[in-house]
Amino acid sequence: MALKKYMLIASCHIGDICQYNHPIDLEHAEARLREAESALQDAREWAQSTLNSIGDAVITTDLECRVTYLNRVAENLTGWMSIDALGKPLSQVLTLADGHTFLTAPNPAQRAIDENRTVGLAMDCVLIRKDGSQLNIEDSAAPIHDRAGCTKGAVIVFHDACQSPAQSLKLAHQAQHDSLTGLPNRVLLAERLSRAIGLAKRHQHQVALIYLDLDAFKPINDSLGHAVGDTLLQLVAGRLSECVRDTDTICRQGGDEFVVLLSEIEEPEDAARIAQKILSALAVPYRIDNHELHITTSIGISLYPNHGSDARTLLNNADTAMYHAKGSGSNHFQLFRADMNELREQRSQIELQLHWALKEKALFLEFQPRIDIANGYLCSTEALVRWRNPALGLLQPSTFLPVAEACGLIRPIGHWVLCEACHQLQRWREQGLEIVPIAVNMSAMELRDRSLPARITEMLSETRLDAHFLEVEVTESSLMYHQDEAVIATLVELNNLGIRIAIDDFGAGSESLKRLKCFPINTINIAPCFVHDMLESLENLNFIKALINFGQGLALRVIAKGVEAQAQLDHLILQGCDGAQGFLFSKPLSANDYQALLVAGDFRLKHSAAAPGNILSSK
Repeated sequence: MALKKYMLIASCHIGDICQYNHPIDLEHAEARLREAESALQDAREWAQSTLNSIGDAVITTDLECRVTYLNRVAENLTGWMSIDALGKPLSQVLTLADGHTFLTAPNPAQRAIDENRTVGLAMDCVLIRKDGSQLNIEDSAAPIHDRAGCTKGAVIVFHDACQSPAQSLKLAHQAQHDSLTGLPNRVLLAERLSRAIGLAKRHQHQVALIYLDLDAFKPINDSLGHAVGDTLLQLVAGRLSECVRDTDTICRQGGDEFVVLLSEIEEPEDAARIAQKILSALAVPYRIDNHELHITTSIGISLYPNHGSDARTLLNNADTAMYHAKGSGSNHFQLFRADMNELREQRSQIELQLHWALKEKALFLEFQPRIDIANGYLCSTEALVRWRNPALGLLQPSTFLPVAEACGLIRPIGHWVLCEACHQLQRWREQGLEIVPIAVNMSAMELRDRSLPARITEMLSETRLDAHFLEVEVTESSLMYHQDEAVIATLVELNNLGIRIAIDDFGAGSESLKRLKCFPINTINIAPCFVHDMLESLENLNFIKALINFGQGLALRVIAKGVEAQAQLDHLILQGCDGAQGFLFSKPLSANDYQALLVAGDFRLKHSAAAPGNILSSK
């Protein structure tokens, strides 16, 4: 309707002005001509004033789609002044793009001319203004005809789509929902949480907040690309929706963090039941393109009124409980406790100090020897990272490595360990000592880095070490939970370089036998917990025997870790285990103490009543 109205203005007041062509005397003709010119000028000024006073933008073109007119609104919306735009191609002045793909969209003026009819702009059409900024517009274009009905050009009438009621509703929805998953965002969560607390206070029931974080999502996103990461988040959102009631709210808090609001529960066990349901649902493998992804989740739970009386406190406490769950191991949930705030503060301090430790090279390695059971000789050693914290003293890796994984420092720490181990081997060899292979622990998170093989190759070249002097160990639980093509591809590349691959803590995970064939493994390390229990019952002893037979049946080298008693060693010898590591032979040694062993020459295991920790000696 607006377009027809503005075309009628132009046709009534501009057209048919030059009708004074009758053969009359010259003086009268000149007077009539002056009147016609004055009337034409008045009509033009009236039409221009009218078009400039309306709320829509108007642009007209000739048959070649060159701009012939812009009103003031069109100047404001396009960023082009009329004096600069006149005569230019319409596509230059009115640059349009598809709102979804941002590819250049065809200009409707040409369609209106070619099809000789009124046409609408594409849905979600975006105007690229002269300064490069973007504006959603909507309306239509139509051909301009002369009195004879011939097409002379086109007129486009448009306006800012944000001013329309439909667009206002769309913007309101966007302001309260996550664009990737369609879930409510933190703005809408805060509103619904406050409302739920008010209703709970009035009706004397409880409210639960479940705060969850996907373990190791960042490495997946970094190694496989944001498209895979985005798809994974969308699939997670879908599974979460299947775990809760329609009256509950699922929010994407940001990144890989989600919050579930259980607006009405009777007892804490209700929230725990939902949390366990979520853990199970999200742990099922995800198939995205050619990748099978396994993720775990850390969950924290806070309750109203037990853990807070306002939305902010409940959210912070659920977040704190989630961090505590993450520190306790993957795929766990924790209910908030008051002492968790202190523990989280300690984790925050560890994180800050870890940054400092890396920068100031405050980390160091210790080395624990491994024995070849068949001949009693030292066969390899494991490099173990240590950190003497200035405030907390000597920290166990189990204390600071989970923090490093959570804050993204595990890769630089792992890289430092690898470099330091290789350079230490180089220093010992340069001193004329006979070196043995060294085993370095890595997380599946590090193995997702496709640049790792190239960096290790460069490191080996720099230190002039053969690849067989390096062994990479990754825990069974980490490997099985985070199995995907990126990890497997990295392990295959490392194996092809000649680097040995070992599964650490073997037997402690799940579905090991089913997935083991996917990995290029050379060694399995039996978890210390099985070695510790092997003498307590015949069943335990048979289990150790089964693990050894299984590994050797696949032509894998089997190492028993955590050997602390001679009786344990005797049974391992009887079962034909390949190697052993533990306090019976040696505690983890500093670089200097380990060097002393190398200086001693050829080492053998003494089969005697030697005290634990002193069994290693030279011939």
